[in-house]
Amino acid sequence: MSSRPTQWISLLLCMLALSFGALVYGDLPEQVATHFNLAGEADDWSDRLTAVLMMPAVMLLTWLLLWGLPKVSPTGWRVEPFAPIWNRVQVAILGFLLFIHVAVLGHALGWWGADMGRPVLVGVGLLLAFLGNYLGKTTRNFFLGIRTPWTLASDEVWRRTHRLGGWTMTMAGVGLVVMGLFGANEIVVAVVIGAAALVPVVYSFFAYRAIEGFKPPPGD
Repeated sequence: MSSRPTQWISLLLCMLALSFGALVYGDLPEQVATHFNLAGEADDWSDRLTAVLMMPAVMLLTWLLLWGLPKVSPTGWRVEPFAPIWNRVQVAILGFLLFIHVAVLGHALGWWGADMGRPVLVGVGLLLAFLGNYLGKTTRNFFLGIRTPWTLASDEVWRRTHRLGGWTMTMAGVGLVVMGLFGANEIVVAVVIGAAALVPVVYSFFAYRAIEGFKPPPGD
């Protein structure tokens, strides 16, 4: 996917978010739940105009950020080697935000009942599974990936860590989708996400020690 189609698709997703909000605006209650706790229960509300406009604004800012970051990447750390993956990630993140926008307004319309946890878990799971599929194909950069001191210091450590991280992220994503569809305890959800994030980080340390070693500075 080249950059131009990516930007057109990104614009389309932002417009879809705005259009959906306009379509359902008249059916929304005056106060819309826009924040939920870990149990999927509403704990903060906004007026319906704010609820309709907030996520499209977030999507627009996210789009501009993801479009602009590659242009300010320092030499030697640029994203051009995996530009097609960066483009897909941009579309995936904006698609996820659109999904959350529809889920929040759908909750206000009574589509999901009182529990927002399940649709959110499905959305997060799909995003993680998608990102995990491409994580191992990235190269060292400052914006996307598992950026530990050891992955940033070694191409080989980056490659091995992200190959493992891709598997853990994908498996966690599939697990979250299943839990979103059939229900799950919040502790189990936290353990799955925590393990998917922590295992590659710990692995990067041991991979660096095995590949590069911790040599003392010259003169010591």
